[in-house]
Amino acid sequence: MRTRFLIIRFLLAWLGCFSLASLMHSQFVLAGLTGQGIQIALTDRLQMSLSDWWGLLPTYGLIIAIGLLLAFSIAGWLSRRFSINAVFLYPLAGFVTLLCIHLAMQPIMDITLIAGARGALGLLTQAATGLAGGWIFAKFRNLRQA
Repeated sequence: MRTRFLIIRFLLAWLGCFSLASLMHSQFVLAGLTGQGIQIALTDRLQMSLSDWWGLLPTYGLIIAIGLLLAFSIAGWLSRRFSINAVFLYPLAGFVTLLCIHLAMQPIMDITLIAGARGALGLLTQAATGLAGGWIFAKFRNLRQA
């Protein structure tokens, strides 16, 4: 039962993180187009966001899942070993993970694949989605203990 609950917590955290990351990517790209004077209808914004979510799922979604799995495993170990508050540690681990994913893509692939992360604000926003994923993971941990 504990393992199943851990898997559900992880999947919820990953889904929240990936969905926010994909949505933020889409909105940063759309903001760039709008900044160039292109009018984009709400329905087109929604369609692009959904298409990006689905299109990024097998690649960016997998990268995020692997990163969060490693980060949350290390954060859990640190939390138990040094009695660090998990509510603080998991969001920090998620933030650092998403930041590292994006910082590593540039030198490895010589391109920032997530266009919404090409600027400082976009990069920070993508990292913040990791923070949200970590918060979700930690929050459901606390709900089970209550």
